[in-house]
Amino acid sequence: MGGGTMGSLAGKVAIVTGGGSGIGLATATRLAEAGVSVAIVDRDGDSAARAAGEFDGLAVQADVGRSEEWPGIVDAVMSRFGGIDLAHLNAGVTTGEADITKVTDDIYRRAVGVNIDGVVFGIRALVPAMSERGGGAIVATASLAGLIGFSPDPIYCLTKHAVVGLVRSLGPQLAEHHITINAVCPSIVDTPLIDDMREVLEGSGFPLIDVSAVSSAVFDRLSGEETGEAMVIQAGREALPFRFARPPGPRAGGTVGQMPPAEFAAHDQG
Repeated sequence: MGGGTMGSLAGKVAIVTGGGSGIGLATATRLAEAGVSVAIVDRDGDSAARAAGEFDGLAVQADVGRSEEWPGIVDAVMSRFGGIDLAHLNAGVTTGEADITKVTDDIYRRAVGVNIDGVVFGIRALVPAMSERGGGAIVATASLAGLIGFSPDPIYCLTKHAVVGLVRSLGPQLAEHHITINAVCPSIVDTPLIDDMREVLEGSGFPLIDVSAVSSAVFDRLSGEETGEAMVIQAGREALPFRFARPPGPRAGGTVGQMPPAEFAAHDQG
């Protein structure tokens, strides 16, 4: 488990990336209604400004996939609100390309930049700020595609698996700073991200998830004490943590669930 229970979020400060629309906007609105000061970070400055204007929040136009922009993001929020307690690292993109032979460098780099780099660089920049406040909470938007194979968009699937792995790995480390970290893994959500496929999805009868179900799960994890979990969100069901099966253990020596020693992480395996 992570740090102590966050309890009421009133008076805290949150950053929401990709907060100009969709899941991010729903989370930002829910947080603001709970008395949280919210900074909306989005590549679309107009969308960020419109969203922030709804609840006297802060709009920051930035590309979260660029590491050099994160110090400015953190400084802007600190200057306006005096600190940072919460973060929903939500910005994400799909590629729309199923054929690996047609995935261009630009398509690949954009997906990795937003979906992975935006989470890694965000966590790296936010942990010191949260530590200064005695702790905090981070939620990353992954996807059900981070837990299963998803052949319609394998690169998107790759990036979301990376987010889930990062969250699970960082749980114990960030707990030492009294920071919780979790991922939400929804199936297909009714957001502008699916507009180009909306007619096909609706015609097939596939159940879309309302953004409110995702924002509710995010809010619960930002206000709770669980950490290192991947929350599965399906239409019509309560969010629940995914239970990962343990891989087979070694047959020669060792014990079930034994991990390599910490020193091994610094070893160059060539």
